Amino acid sequence: MPTISMFFRIIIRMYFAPSEQQPPHFHVYYAEHKATVDIRTCELTQGYLPKKQTKLVLAWAELHQEELMANWKLVMNGEEPFKIKPLQ
Repeated sequence: MPTISMFFRIIIRMYFAPSEQQPPHFHVYYAEHKATVDIRTCELTQGYLPKKQTKLVLAWAELHQEELMANWKLVMNGEEPFKIKPLQ
């Protein structure tokens, strides 16, 4: 699963999953925590992140929503997603 961004020890990844028919989403990893974020709504849909990291990830997702959707289309076609600038 390719890493598309990393910031403040938070890792953002997307699966190559052409057969997956879920809403567009990405996976977040921070320490022992894992979560899934819906790209369209910029909301956590599964898992848990500490409050501070949740705010950072959702702010980043809103800033990069168009790029995330473009990456979603790539991975749904079995292609590798591109890197997205980290939150600074």
